[in-house]
This record gives sequence, C-alpha cells and structure tokens, in this order.
Amino acid sequence: MAPRNDPIERHVMAVIVDNEPGVLARVVGLFSGRGYNIETLTVAAIDEDEGSSRINLVTSGTPMIIEQIKAQLERLVPVREVHDLTEEGAYVEHEVALVSIKNEGAARREALRIADIFRARVVDTGVDSFVFSLTGASEKIDSFLVLMRNLGETEIARSGVVAIRRGGKQGKPNLLAGIDED
Repeated sequence: MAPRNDPIERHVMAVIVDNEPGVLARVVGLFSGRGYNIETLTVAAIDEDEGSSRINLVTSGTPMIIEQIKAQLERLVPVREVHDLTEEGAYVEHEVALVSIKNEGAARREALRIADIFRARVVDTGVDSFVFSLTGASEKIDSFLVLMRNLGETEIARSGVVAIRRGGKQGKPNLLAGIDED
C-alpha cells in the first residue's frame, strides 16, 4: 500500500466546555499526549454565571488527524460542543497584538507611519520607544511585525486567535459581513 500524502491543513476550532478546574489541562493533555500541536489557544467564560467557557484553538494536521482530534475532544467529559469553524462555513477570526519597539530618528517616524497604515494605536510612548496595539487577522499582524522588526528592537505579545461563526447560532444572515473595522 502506497503512503498517503494528505495535505496539512490549518483548522480553527471552538470548544465549549464546563468552566471547572482542570478542564483546560485535560484538553491540552489530549493534544500533548498524542503529539498534536496547538498553534494558538484562547480561553474565556462565555455566560453570565460563568458555567461554561469557550476554548478557541488553532491546530494543523492531515484531514484524518483533524477528524481524530475532533472525535477525541468530543469524548472528553467536560466538553459540551466541538465546532470546526474551518469546515462549518464562514467565520470571523481576529487576534490582538501589543508590539513594543525601541528606535530613534527616522526609524521612529517610519514606525508611526506604518502603524497608521495598519490602524495600530499607540498605547504607550517613551523617549526612544512606542507600544502599539493592533487587532485583525493573523496575516495582518504578521505583516506588521515584519515591517516593525526592520525598524528597531521589538518585543511582541499576541493573544492568539479568537473566532466565531458569521451570522450567529441560528444562521441568520450577517448584514455587516465583509465590513472590517480594524
């Protein structure tokens, strides 16, 4: 039997779990125990009584590996729902980044110009540094970082991907689809 050369695919998943101690450790343990990689991970309570949380994660693998991940996640006791947003239709994906850059002179002016183009906000400034806040798709943040790294010493903090289906749970059309406010 010939080896399969299935492509590696990036998948964005939303996992709704009971908000209780040890749940995140179980989810992460599932990935590490089987050698799966988590590229980004965000977690937050999603209801007023904090009874459930949403874990957004990005992972990569062959279609067979992705199916295994979903099946194994669904078997975990504290997991209520598993959504592969990549396969379920249109979704919105955003990330937040804080970028600190140390530079002087013309490089400082260029950093401000680039920040303006990317709609990054200056959230802190010093004599020889800026801290920018930027939101948007991961690709946008990656592009911003490439340009900033050429202008000085940078330090970066990224939130990881948060994502949600377009149109809400009932699948109602999203009247603002395609509008990008960042």
